[in-house]
Amino acid sequence: MSLAVIHTRAQLGIEAPAVTVEVHLSGGLPSMSIVGLPETAVKESRERVRSALITAGFDFPQRRITITLAPADLPKEGGRYDLAIAVGILLASGQLKRWKGSEATEMIGELALSGAVRPVRGVLPAAVAAGRSGRSLIVALDNAAEAVMAQRTEVFAVGHLLELVAHLTGKQRLEPVLGSLSVAPVEEGPDLADVKGQLQARRALEVAAAGGHNLLFSGPPGSGKSMLAARLPGLLPPLETEQQLEVAAICSVAGHDVRPACHGVRSFRAPHHTASAIALVGGGSHPRPGEISLAHQGVLFLDELPEYPRRVLEVLREPLETGEILISRAARQTRYPARFQLVAAMNPCPCGYHDDGTDRCICTPDQIRRYQQKISGPLLDRIDLQLQVPALPPEALLQPDQPGESSARVRQRVVAAHVRQLERQGCMNRELGGRDLEAYCALDDATRALLVRVMQQTQLSARACHRLLRVARTLADLAGEERVGQEQLLEALAFRGLAGADCD
Repeated sequence: MSLAVIHTRAQLGIEAPAVTVEVHLSGGLPSMSIVGLPETAVKESRERVRSALITAGFDFPQRRITITLAPADLPKEGGRYDLAIAVGILLASGQLKRWKGSEATEMIGELALSGAVRPVRGVLPAAVAAGRSGRSLIVALDNAAEAVMAQRTEVFAVGHLLELVAHLTGKQRLEPVLGSLSVAPVEEGPDLADVKGQLQARRALEVAAAGGHNLLFSGPPGSGKSMLAARLPGLLPPLETEQQLEVAAICSVAGHDVRPACHGVRSFRAPHHTASAIALVGGGSHPRPGEISLAHQGVLFLDELPEYPRRVLEVLREPLETGEILISRAARQTRYPARFQLVAAMNPCPCGYHDDGTDRCICTPDQIRRYQQKISGPLLDRIDLQLQVPALPPEALLQPDQPGESSARVRQRVVAAHVRQLERQGCMNRELGGRDLEAYCALDDATRALLVRVMQQTQLSARACHRLLRVARTLADLAGEERVGQEQLLEALAFRGLAGADCD
């Protein structure tokens, strides 16, 4: 046989399109060429595969070897095709006979010069895609625990090329990897009971968790803004199965640990304010997921919000609305999910002590205005809850421990609110729009008149008004109410600093 066909998978965002590796041997001067838009790491597989075959005791054909990676217009990157290329050469040269079920087998792995099989990134999406196609998947031992998360896929793990050949020839069959080889439990995060005082901020966290709303804390240094934000993931219910796979796929593509996602733990990403726009939304010559995608179904925390360059913050505006990011390059486009909760913290002025009840602030009104204007109006419009967090008085800070409600107790109310939303409308309140918003956030005449008066006096935008209604709907869900009333609307107004707008 001078032609062999092996199946594998490429990586395109969190998708894993099928790739067919075709190996052809012909007469002519000994050479090996790879076609099908391979980048440098793929072209270098010639040397890795050659050395691995020779080291493992196989003959490397002294013929003209042509390898095509189809489809030809799909860019290929990384060393993930090494294993398929090596097996294809063995098949085409007659050193390996075609085995039963070859058409229902895919393989991914990088080869060391010794023939050892090394792990690669993005195995989980490949495993999910292989299972959907009704095929089994062969991966490196170090990728086995990740690949087996795709529960509908039969996974085999190999540590060396010789093990794979013995398995394919039937000399020493490998057993499928079992789910019990998956990952160890992940530790719980920080508890809300550690926070002293700050009742309104705790309430805002609960509302944000219950409806998936974005949140901004503003207050002097040391008031507990970062401490509060770090406890938001602990109030959220565990990821559902489909969400786990999607989040774990992003982690796999980025080369991060998939264990937390596979145990339902929501991510908490806190990039430094020196992060670039590409680091935040993703990109590069071969687009990788950024912080907003790594925070998918979790929390993105931006501390010291005004310290971020304005152009960096502005790239968040579209993902906050659409829940995804489309990274466009000359060669291709890559789409990553980015449905995250934005939690931000900031000081009210450059020194941090403006309007804290003391005379410590040394900033001029012009400095305060310039500092606060670093955050654009359209971005603030997309933040549902905007809350002042005052510093705790010494007597409250130093009093003996009187733990507040734990994250577990608050999470019970949050989960109940989630259930109400999903049963009523099939989505979270933050995603309500159009007719659903009108139907599920309907107001009586008195409440509607109150909202109209607030909009007239504060010049609230249509987007801000809709977000206000979504927060009020969440407050009603937490209270177990069927309709949004004045009480919920007033509390939602207070969370945007507008509680006194109806006093005229």
